[in-house]
Amino acid sequence: MAPGLHSETTEIGSVSGRKKVVVVGLGMVGVAFIEKLLKSDAKRNEYEICVFGEENHVAYNRVGLTSFFAHRSIPSMYLQPEEWYASHEEGALAYRINTKITSIDTERKKVFTQNEEECAYDILVLATGSDALLPRHTPGHDAKGVFVYRTIEDLEKLIDYSAKVSPPEGINKRAAVVGGGLLGLEAAHAVQDLDSFPHVAIIERNRWVLSRQLDMDGGNMVVEKVRDMGVDVMLSKRVGSIEKDENNVMTAVVFEDGERMDCQMICFAIGIKARDELAHSAGIKCHDRGGILINDALETSAKDVYAIGECASFENATYGLIAPGIEMADVLAFNLTQAKLHAPRKFKTPDLSTKLKLMGVDVASFGDFFSDRDGPKNIPKRAGAGKEKKIGVKSLTYKDPFSSVYKKYIFTDDGKYLLGGMMIGDTSDYIKVVSLVKAGKPLEIGPHELIVGANKGGEEDGEDLPDDAQICSCHNVTKGMVAESVRSGECDSIGKVKSCTKAGTGCGGCMPLVQNIFNAEMKKMGNEVSNHVCPHFPYSRADLFNIVRVKQLKTFGDVMEKYGNKPDALGCEVCKPVIASIFSTVFNPLVCDAPVAGLQETNDKYLGNIQRNGTYSIIPRVSAGEITPAKLVAMGQVAEKYDLYTKITGGQRIDMFGAKKQDLPDIWEELVKAGFETGHGYGKSLRTVKSCVGTTWCRYGIADSVGMAVRLEERYKSIRAPHKIKGGVSGCVRECAEAQNKDFGLIATEKGFNLYVAGNGGAKPKHSELLKADVPPDEIVQLLDRYLMFYMRTADRLQRTARWLEGLPGGIKYLREVILDDKLGICEDLEKQMDMLVGTFFCEWTEVVNDPERRKHFKQFANTDEKVENMEKITDRGQTRPTNWTKDMSVTYPFREHKWSKLDWEPILKTDDVLAVRTGAGVAVKRGDTQLAVFSVPGKGFYASQSMCPHKRAFVLQDGILGDTPEGDIFVSCPIQA
Repeated sequence: MAPGLHSETTEIGSVSGRKKVVVVGLGMVGVAFIEKLLKSDAKRNEYEICVFGEENHVAYNRVGLTSFFAHRSIPSMYLQPEEWYASHEEGALAYRINTKITSIDTERKKVFTQNEEECAYDILVLATGSDALLPRHTPGHDAKGVFVYRTIEDLEKLIDYSAKVSPPEGINKRAAVVGGGLLGLEAAHAVQDLDSFPHVAIIERNRWVLSRQLDMDGGNMVVEKVRDMGVDVMLSKRVGSIEKDENNVMTAVVFEDGERMDCQMICFAIGIKARDELAHSAGIKCHDRGGILINDALETSAKDVYAIGECASFENATYGLIAPGIEMADVLAFNLTQAKLHAPRKFKTPDLSTKLKLMGVDVASFGDFFSDRDGPKNIPKRAGAGKEKKIGVKSLTYKDPFSSVYKKYIFTDDGKYLLGGMMIGDTSDYIKVVSLVKAGKPLEIGPHELIVGANKGGEEDGEDLPDDAQICSCHNVTKGMVAESVRSGECDSIGKVKSCTKAGTGCGGCMPLVQNIFNAEMKKMGNEVSNHVCPHFPYSRADLFNIVRVKQLKTFGDVMEKYGNKPDALGCEVCKPVIASIFSTVFNPLVCDAPVAGLQETNDKYLGNIQRNGTYSIIPRVSAGEITPAKLVAMGQVAEKYDLYTKITGGQRIDMFGAKKQDLPDIWEELVKAGFETGHGYGKSLRTVKSCVGTTWCRYGIADSVGMAVRLEERYKSIRAPHKIKGGVSGCVRECAEAQNKDFGLIATEKGFNLYVAGNGGAKPKHSELLKADVPPDEIVQLLDRYLMFYMRTADRLQRTARWLEGLPGGIKYLREVILDDKLGICEDLEKQMDMLVGTFFCEWTEVVNDPERRKHFKQFANTDEKVENMEKITDRGQTRPTNWTKDMSVTYPFREHKWSKLDWEPILKTDDVLAVRTGAGVAVKRGDTQLAVFSVPGKGFYASQSMCPHKRAFVLQDGILGDTPEGDIFVSCPIQA
């Protein structure tokens, strides 16, 4: 129960004497209004806020709903953590979730809940949002397997159903999404990511997708891209009915033209309907087509009742985008708090410019993007339009089918004013063109220069943008707002900028520009953003790499004593892995051996990827995804013997989860005997080189993609780098290996391979860039040796190749000069260093398996051979996995104040059993039923702690990295939290 709301009373009233603002709806717009009102009212303290949310969650990012399929973590989607709602001064904010407001009495100024509680208001703000449309006139709409795509609950039901449903034998397992708009493409992407349906189809009634944002040419280019991703797009199709069996389970879709398609699940994403029923029942005027009628002050027909967001109808239109709702929240919060001293703001027809990444495709529309079709709505006054002069429009189109880029910009007929347009594939100039449209100023360059010269080969730096240029459309944040937050001293980190301005907290697409503006402002103030690895070293990773290589320093102590800020410092969880990675690149020691073991993150220390319950995953090397039946059988036998959860990875390998640390050497021994070696799935190293089957099997293949991928994976399989590296090789232009989103990728051509570099998926996906076309197969290794070693020498810590290339002066052009033209005269040296490195390869698993002393380090406890089961398991889809984390995992018991029954010393283990290294080390010990972590700290002796991580309750602390602060305080970095 939230502060200020009491279940034992029937009336929820004001206790502070302030005016009471009741907000109905705790969605993105509702919480945005609350944030803005709290901030604007901070000095006056004129209002107290009470908000009711119908869902069982606080406000979450509905724009990023698709990401839920990847992480399944609801709290990570919250716009504000739950504790934020209770963090304000008493009386400022009360909230209740899972509570529906069922009626409003506008005369008595009260709202009523489903539990017949009542809450009085002085001001009522309706932010009830909208519902997803479900065509209830369609026969079969109520069958099992029919879903909409709107809330977390919708997604949870869809996920659960997709895991259970299975078609009859001989019938393809298929899911369909009805609707080819923004929501439909998002839903299709989400369903495809489930990996539950081999066949996914989009059903669209129009002749192209995104018909509200794009013209036919643009829409059809998106259709091609979506189909290339394996999603069927069915155009000019309408669902006539949904077939279902005797158990009311859907089995097929029947279209209005009579065609039938087997289908076990269908998701309708055909639009939204404003939730105005609460207002309507209270006698508040609503539009015939839906939506609560408001004026430009957001006022409804009822006194002191306002409506904002998708539930509001302004000028006979409702808006399904987040940006207009945020603008409404901003206007209303301003008027409630600032209008006494300032003219009230008016809500104006919103700008519907949109920039999104849909199914991996960058799409944007801006300004009056259909003015060539529907006629111009807003001609700049300076253009001279009036009764005597009619202004026409002309469009300029750029289409590059080879790069999948389409742009159409629409100008006044004299070419002096930009009115709007659309972009596909390349949206790098989006912020600039939106600013030009909003400014309504004559262009300083010709239309052709604006459209053709858009791609500068790098990210927008914001320098040529005016302060009033909107850079975050989700929260209406301008460049000036970001810059001022830095200049004022309020924000000295990018995290604080996001918190203060809300920039980047919606869809996140503006973050590269926000980061660049932040960096530029910091530099102007003389506070240049430091790239030092951490407080222990006044050097970047690239600087330390050159120091270690030139000076041939082989221990962390040598590096710290000669180049650290404090010669006897212990280091930390940041600098230690950085130095360890550099040692691996320059000298390639066994990472779990002294003296480098204490530098390693837990993954490298135990040659496995630690999971959320403290167990490890094991990924054997399967070069290019090519594996024999005998090896498959051997892997299955090992997994079955040790009860390991198995899953095929996106990189064409098999991952085995749930291995206990003490079992790792035994598991590796069996895998090594079967012909496997480590797959380095635990390290910042080469993971995989993905391939299609190429000429080995495919009738379209024009190159041996498998052979090339095996060759490259076998060459680079042991190298460690600033971040993980992935490769791909496609045997033809159909690009089945997805080589253009890898750190390096090859696509076969008639003359060799096109070599792409510096792409990646992940949280900030980026397409690779073409380094060189038609490279003969024999030259591939030489160019990749140079490229990878140059990256390993010069990148910052944990910097992917994509971000590294963006930071190089001149971008891809500069990289070509270095790698192809040997501009710096270092190519021969780069090749020699890579040759030396790959020549030192050894299988790390095998080194441990064959050495009894090394195997001892994998014991569960250093002082006994006893074993304790620390994993709570459940069975899910036929396999064993750890139980879900509970909501309140953290242990907050104040052990410092605990009165212990006995404090006598007793022998527990030999000092030799703790690795005595300059970097410090830890082991687990067992005392009765208690598991402890004992640490050897150089120069300070031994320390002990509980073994259990206090945050997630996994017994792992002994495996964390020891560190110290600049003040000398010692800490251990938890492996689960790192």
